[in-house]
Amino acid sequence: MNYLDIIGLFAGTCVTISTIPQILKVWKTKKVKEISLKMFSILTFGIAIWVVYGILKKDLPIIITNSVSLCLNIIMVYFIIYYEKE
Repeated sequence: MNYLDIIGLFAGTCVTISTIPQILKVWKTKKVKEISLKMFSILTFGIAIWVVYGILKKDLPIIITNSVSLCLNIIMVYFIIYYEKE
């Protein structure tokens, strides 16, 4: 692994973990009134495209970090849809 991969993994990790506090807050409070489903849906779609891009380029840092980010954002979209009903 070269220094560019390390920088890519570090940057991707920072972006990926940024969603975790929001997920934990929603999970604890069950409140999503102030969270935009449209924004998270577009973000999730964009991240999915980044995963495809990483696969096509065979770029492991892009694939790994965006795959994890995609999973976290899918959880967030699910929470928004699920808790919006309540």
